[in-house]
Amino acid sequence: MDKPTPPIDDESATGWRGSRAVWLQAARQAFLESGLDAVKIQPLAARLDISRASFYWFFKDRGALLDALLEEWQTKNTGAFVDACTAYAETIAEAMLNLITVFHDEALFEPQLDFAVRGWAHQSDAVMARVNAEDEQRLQAIRALFERFGFAPDDADVRARTVYLVQIGYISMQMREDPGIRMARVPGYVRIYCGQDATPSELARFHARLQFAADRGGRTSATSA
Repeated sequence: MDKPTPPIDDESATGWRGSRAVWLQAARQAFLESGLDAVKIQPLAARLDISRASFYWFFKDRGALLDALLEEWQTKNTGAFVDACTAYAETIAEAMLNLITVFHDEALFEPQLDFAVRGWAHQSDAVMARVNAEDEQRLQAIRALFERFGFAPDDADVRARTVYLVQIGYISMQMREDPGIRMARVPGYVRIYCGQDATPSELARFHARLQFAADRGGRTSATSA
């Protein structure tokens, strides 16, 4: 007799078959470590030491699992841009620091996940279309941020592209910089992006959010690992 299949969004089921979140996390880790070809049901079951059959309690098939990976990427990474761009700010410089925070905090925005999805997009027209749509949504959020502070639409568009494409460049080139050096460049980025300097108090709040401390020479250093 066929085994009954619960709804695929049931995340409360646990035990010998694991949970939806457990399968998704294993798929995500395999994807980041080894690429899309590693996201297959039997290898994931072996990684989790769970029966292959238990996968089907939570996902219809591998395609459904891959869709869930894309949804997680969209929710986390694009969501971080939208949240930052709509966050409260009294000045355009403060608003830009809200956005730059996203670039420095992998708990908010995960560059490795973005890089992996963009690699996947080169293998799938459907995924490429989705990446393009997410890029446009992020750009629109940044454009709206500038327009909120009185920038003309054309100016807002160019500034948004400058901000966003610099960040995508960091991701695409897999840049690895000393955090203190990168943080020391932030005031210059703010000035270039929006034509206004951040105040000392705005920078202090920015550093505090990221647990950095500026020394008397203006340099920054990590206060936590």
